[in-house]
Amino acid sequence: MSTKLRYGWTTGACATAATTAAYTALLTGEFPDPVEIVLPKGQRPTFALTRERLRPDFACATVVKDAGDDPDVTHGALISSTVSHGSPGSGVVFRAGPGVGTVTKPGLPLPVGEPAINPVPREMIRSHVAHVAAAHGGSGDVVVEISVDNGEEIAKHTWNPRLGILGGLSILGTTGIVVPYSCSAWIDSIRRGVDVARAAGYRHVAGCTGSTSERVAAELYGLPEDALLDMGDFAGAVLKYLKRHPVPRLTIAGGIGKMSKLADGHLDLHSGRSQVNHELLASLTSQAGGSTSLVTAVREANTALGALHLCQEAGLPLGDLIAVGALATCRSVLAEAPVAVDVVVIDRAGVIVGRA
Repeated sequence: MSTKLRYGWTTGACATAATTAAYTALLTGEFPDPVEIVLPKGQRPTFALTRERLRPDFACATVVKDAGDDPDVTHGALISSTVSHGSPGSGVVFRAGPGVGTVTKPGLPLPVGEPAINPVPREMIRSHVAHVAAAHGGSGDVVVEISVDNGEEIAKHTWNPRLGILGGLSILGTTGIVVPYSCSAWIDSIRRGVDVARAAGYRHVAGCTGSTSERVAAELYGLPEDALLDMGDFAGAVLKYLKRHPVPRLTIAGGIGKMSKLADGHLDLHSGRSQVNHELLASLTSQAGGSTSLVTAVREANTALGALHLCQEAGLPLGDLIAVGALATCRSVLAEAPVAVDVVVIDRAGVIVGRA
C-alpha cells in the first residue's frame, strides 16, 4: 500500500476550473464536466462540477476544493464562478461574491477595494477565459464573480481579518498545487502580515507562537493586532522575510519549549520536525552554576517546562539563558539586516519567565 501523501489543488486552481466551465457554458450552452485546466507549470488536472446553472445572461459552475492530504482549512469548500458578458473592451473584470474577501488595507499585492483574488489566480483565469473565447467565438470581455460557500465563516480561521481582508476568503495559489504539509499558505500569510505592517508604518512587530504569546507581546509593548505576526512554528519564515523586508524592531515571543528549540538553532519549531534538546538545557543549567544533581535532573526532565521549574526552585534563570540563545539564533539569521530583536519566553499561563 502506498504511503505517499496526495497533493491537492489551490483555491485559485478551483476558481479557474469553475470559470472555464461557466464561460464555456455561457458561449456554447453546455458545461464541460469534468473540466480540464492548465496550471502554471504545465500540469493538466481535471475537476468535476458539483453545481451548474445556466441562464441567458450568465452561467455559474461550482467545484469542490480538494486539498489532498494537506490539513487545509479550505478543504471541501465549494468554490463557484459566475460569468456574465462584460462591456466591449473591458477584458476580465473580477468581483468578490459571497464568501470571498475584499482588500481593505494597503501592503497586499492588490489595491484597496479589490476582491481578494491574488495575482497568479487572476492571470490563470484571464488565460483560460482567452482560450475559451478563442475556441468558441467569444469576446473575452466578461465579469467573473468568485464565491465560496460559508467562506466568511471559514475565513475566521485564517489570517484574513488581521490582514484587512474582510468578508471572506482569499483566492490563492502560485502553482495551483497544494503540497501536503508544506504550510505554504501559513508562510505566505506571515509574509503578507509583514507587508501590511510595513505599509501601515509600524516600526515594531512581534512574531508569536500562539494566542497566549500574542497577548503577552501586545500587553508588554502596546502593539496593535496587525503588528502581531501569527508565527506558529515558522520562526524561520519571519526572520528570513524580515531580513529582506526589514522593520526597525522585532520581538519573538513564545513558550519555553519552542524557544528552547530556537535557542538550539531550529527555525521550524513543530514537534514533528524538531525536538527539545535536553543536553542543551543541562549545559545551560551547568553554566548558570547548577549543581551536578540539578544538571542531571534537568537532563532527565520530561519537558522544557519541567526543567524550568527545577531551575526556578534552585534560583537559576534558565528562561533568561534560553532567551539569550534564541536571540543569538535570530541575529544569525537576520545577519546585517537593520532589525533590532528581542526575545520573550513565557510559560503556559503567559507568565514571562525569560527575556533577552
